[in-house]
Amino acid sequence: MKRRLAAAATLGLSAALALSACSSSSTSGSSSSGGSVTLHFFGADYGTAGTSNTSQTYWQDIATAFHKKYPNITVDVQTIDWNDFPTKLHTLLQSKNYPDIIEGDAPQSYAQEGIAYKASDVLSESTLANLIPTFAKQGDYQGTEYGIPFTTSTRALYYNKKLFAQAGIGTAPTTWAELEADAAKISKLGNSTIGYGMPLGTEEAQAESYMWMLGAGGGYVNGGGAYTINSAANVTAFNFMNTLVRAGDTEANPGTVNRATLWSDFAAGSVGMVGGSPAVVPIIQAAGKLTASDWATAPFPGENGAVTNPLGVDDQIVALNVHNQQSAIQQFLSFAYQDTYQAQFDKEYDLLPATTSAATAEENDPIFGPFVKAIPTSSAYPTNANWSDVSTKIKQTIGAAVDGTAPATVLGQIQTFALSGQ
Repeated sequence: MKRRLAAAATLGLSAALALSACSSSSTSGSSSSGGSVTLHFFGADYGTAGTSNTSQTYWQDIATAFHKKYPNITVDVQTIDWNDFPTKLHTLLQSKNYPDIIEGDAPQSYAQEGIAYKASDVLSESTLANLIPTFAKQGDYQGTEYGIPFTTSTRALYYNKKLFAQAGIGTAPTTWAELEADAAKISKLGNSTIGYGMPLGTEEAQAESYMWMLGAGGGYVNGGGAYTINSAANVTAFNFMNTLVRAGDTEANPGTVNRATLWSDFAAGSVGMVGGSPAVVPIIQAAGKLTASDWATAPFPGENGAVTNPLGVDDQIVALNVHNQQSAIQQFLSFAYQDTYQAQFDKEYDLLPATTSAATAEENDPIFGPFVKAIPTSSAYPTNANWSDVSTKIKQTIGAAVDGTAPATVLGQIQTFALSGQ
């Protein structure tokens, strides 16, 4: 998963809603009337615009096949590079050009404003029941599911078996102490080799942080959903991370380094270990430096043993009720959630399914099987309404916790910010 696309695009949503009921570039009226309907789909592009793997092509093919079955419904598809997606979506909302379907955003802000359909309003019963429960819960707002998971991923530890052999390491680490010892041995191999790659730059620092927090028995929230960012367990995790950094067993200045850089460095053979999703696989394959026998994955190490509840991430679909197109939206989404399309998307972008039936079909895949099997016990990001803002704050500031500022201070500042936005 390239990232959990934040609801930052919904900034200023309240101010834009006043005229929403009468503003639209969509055909007015409900599809239940039997007339022609145009749905507007706005999604994140997981590929590259202008190439064969652009998500525009993926969704347009679905829209075309759907139109053949339902000729009175046309789906206008627009996808935007995931880096630009939040800004472009924010612009649409501010100009009151509301899409009917958004893929790649979180639902809570829309639900809070009363313009999101409940998932049960826009999915058939069979499709709704087929969603993986772990991720379906991520679309909750005040106990009701609004967001619909479309694509997912989990995290694991990637390790370079060639570097392990050179350093005299036999197996993947299961504890922090083992990881520390292994990282030190690999770092001493020379040639600028990095023992453990720790990406805490602005791209996805919240994911790297969460994996370490989980390893200490911590996390962003407690069982009741209250923020616990500066908990003792989380401070313990960052104190240990500091130990690795100070020893020179990571890259220099992790707070300025993004995962894309370290994933590429791992693929080039210069990083011994790095946390990652299935999206690392095509990077390894494209680099051509490591053969299939040169690397492997294992559960992420924890303070006292392997993490059994790894980070699980999903990108969601949100259906808006602004244009009163419930029937047409339900028909399209139920069509788009067929296993054929789930498998096609996951194969194209090296991600995991959001439906139980599609996931079951991938359990025995030699590469993706371990990631799929980790889904039921995975830990997701908080569903708090202000999580997108908190996630942005984490990306921007948490790197300082390993780049010179005391971890307790940095985590405390983020905790204060999180509580102030509730």
